[in-house]
This record gives sequence, structure tokens and C-alpha cells, in this order.
Amino acid sequence: MIDTNLLTATASVSGLAIVSLAALRGWNGWLQLKERELEQNRPDIEGGASSGMARIEMADLKERIRKLEAIAAGVDL
Repeated sequence: MIDTNLLTATASVSGLAIVSLAALRGWNGWLQLKERELEQNRPDIEGGASSGMARIEMADLKERIRKLEAIAAGVDL
């Protein structure tokens, strides 16, 4: 005859495994959803660079403008 404690433990572990797998599938689905949202909201700049590259490009352009304004004002850099 099967011990009641062994049966309870086996059922508990099986139930925990099923719930864990269901939660993992839900988590993966949520991550895929967020990844799609990020891809849709990504700004399009030259070469299809990401937002980090967009910030670097903007900083570079601002620096170039600052230098051109200084040259126009006659300030020696």
C-alpha cells in the first residue's frame, strides 16, 4: 500500500511544477509583448540606430552647433 505522506508529497511537487511552468510561460509572453512595444517605439535615425545612438548623435550635433556659433562670434576655442 502507498504511504499517504508520499502520495501527498508527490501531488504537491507535481502541482508546484505545473504552476511554475504556467507562470514561466506567462512571464515569457509578457517579455515578448514588452519587446514588441519597445521595437515599435524605437526612434528611426540614420542607419536605424537605437535610442542610445540617437542621444550620442544629438550630443555630437549640439557640439558642432556650439563650435560654429563660437566661430561666428569670433571666439577662439
